[in-house]
Amino acid sequence: MVSKVSIAEIEVGKIVVKSRVRSVSAEAIQVLRQSYEDLDGFTTPIHVRRLRNGAYELIDGAHRLALATELGLTTILARIWECSSDQARFFETDANVSISHLTPLALARSLVVRQEAYLKLHPETAAGVAGALAKHGMQRNYSSFAEFVGAVMGVTPRQVRKIIHAGKSVSSEQAERLERAPKRVSINDLSELGKIGDAPERDRVIELLAEGKVKSAKDARRTWASENNRGVTPPMNNTEKTWLRLADAWKRAPKAGRVTFLEEHGDEVQALLDELRGGQV
Repeated sequence: MVSKVSIAEIEVGKIVVKSRVRSVSAEAIQVLRQSYEDLDGFTTPIHVRRLRNGAYELIDGAHRLALATELGLTTILARIWECSSDQARFFETDANVSISHLTPLALARSLVVRQEAYLKLHPETAAGVAGALAKHGMQRNYSSFAEFVGAVMGVTPRQVRKIIHAGKSVSSEQAERLERAPKRVSINDLSELGKIGDAPERDRVIELLAEGKVKSAKDARRTWASENNRGVTPPMNNTEKTWLRLADAWKRAPKAGRVTFLEEHGDEVQALLDELRGGQV
């Protein structure tokens, strides 16, 4: 059991970093430096375990500690735990997996809110503005929001933009319905929703996903197109897919290949034809 916890400024030089579950990323440190400069400090304390020799073992905050070292800080704000090494290890992994508690939809909507706040802090990073400022030599050295999140999450800026756009396309009420869907809505589903400009189509796709009547947003879009006679073929069943593969293979096969096939399977084909003509299939 944890017997005591306190918050205090401690000496950076007294913090021991043992083996870590997650390695430190140079890109993430660069992004963290931007945040540190914007806010004139760290927003949250690191977590350490007090050792018997007066030193501290790092639990959570490796990137903040690395940046503090780079900046030459002598002290850093820390939450100090009185706990065992096993408990410290548990706390570290718990912090690392916390983002997995978010569903793709919750993550997307969280990024939307984060982007809005970021753009208010740094309007010069908005599309069309950054280029104009750079042209006149007035742009500060800020990365775009997508680059900021991408460096932290380990994904490309393009992927981040898709996630954010998907989050913007879903209202709060629709998000609640999708969170209760029988099948978890994936990032790919959200990206597909983000492509839909027609409100009635988007509402219908969300309805189908929320009710669990389709496997994906793409399937829902095919269903909507079929319902509205938009000329899009509805999802094929397994029989139709098998027929297409067989028809394609037969069409591509040379005559010698077709003859060999009939020599091997002709009796089966003839039996099926007889059943078909007899109305048994």
